[in-house]
Amino acid sequence: MKKTLVAATCAILAAGIAITGCKKDKKDSAKTETKQMVLRYAENQAQDYPTTQAAYKFAELVEQRTNGRIHIDVYHGGQLGDEKAVIEQLQFGAIDFTRVSLSPLAEFDKGLNILQLPYLYKDAAQMWRVLEGDIGERFLKGVDKAGLIGLSWFDAGARNFYNSKRPVTKLSDLKGLKIRVQESKLMMGMVAALGASATPMPYAEVYSGLQTGVIDGAENNWPSYDSVSHYEVAKYFVLDEHTRVPEMQMVSKITWGKISPEDQKIIKECALESAKLERELWAKKEGVSEAKVKAAGSVITELEPGEKEKFQAAMAPLYAEFGAGYEDVIKAIQSK
Repeated sequence: MKKTLVAATCAILAAGIAITGCKKDKKDSAKTETKQMVLRYAENQAQDYPTTQAAYKFAELVEQRTNGRIHIDVYHGGQLGDEKAVIEQLQFGAIDFTRVSLSPLAEFDKGLNILQLPYLYKDAAQMWRVLEGDIGERFLKGVDKAGLIGLSWFDAGARNFYNSKRPVTKLSDLKGLKIRVQESKLMMGMVAALGASATPMPYAEVYSGLQTGVIDGAENNWPSYDSVSHYEVAKYFVLDEHTRVPEMQMVSKITWGKISPEDQKIIKECALESAKLERELWAKKEGVSEAKVKAAGSVITELEPGEKEKFQAAMAPLYAEFGAGYEDVIKAIQSK
């Protein structure tokens, strides 16, 4: 019953979009009707966030280069639902475009877990060599079977551990710490393999959990560590860069089928251009956040020589479990 209701709702929404996607122009005193496709872009971040700003740029470029044939309205701040709900609506064609993290998207395409394996990349440059090459294109096309079309990759930085107890410079420093993780088998397995205690917890409860000692630490990127003020209650931040979880800009396969090949080409080009802007904005935001937390007294450490290899070696069971069938792809990524 619930699935039927969702499908019906999505169908109504999709129909509504089609109905409103038309405008009339007056020219030389003669009435002409110009059909304009009005599409919706869902973004769960705030209006000033790098991914949202890139979405607005994408919409602007598409309208300009299609001479107004396609207009895209961007709904920021999760107005159209959380990432998982938005992906499902893209499958129905009720939402047309979105940008989502690979973590929820991997539920629809398990192969995407490969790109977020812990300690897979040496640095950001290696990740972008992978994503902007044949491997990245293969994974963009791979979501087709889920009713989605991958357009481009967005940056979300590297995730690092932080805690309220002590500086971390070696593997043994994590032993026994209660670390909050997303409700993900991969992430829970990673923390356990490093000798810490994985504690799944809603993101909104992390600050109070750190403050009260329910958890000792968590993991995230620079902007998130800053924006939700976790640095106030967990000042020890280690640059271990355990995961780089890129994000994908996508369009509904149903919507894609309604767009001419000419405009599909334009949209793909605009998606790639907006992705470059997002990376620039992300780098700036990371720099601002890093400076802010350091000024507030956060203790930033790096792993001692030889320790990164120990962290990587501890991931062997996870690679065996989540990388099964993708061994050649993993080797190709590591060789980039």
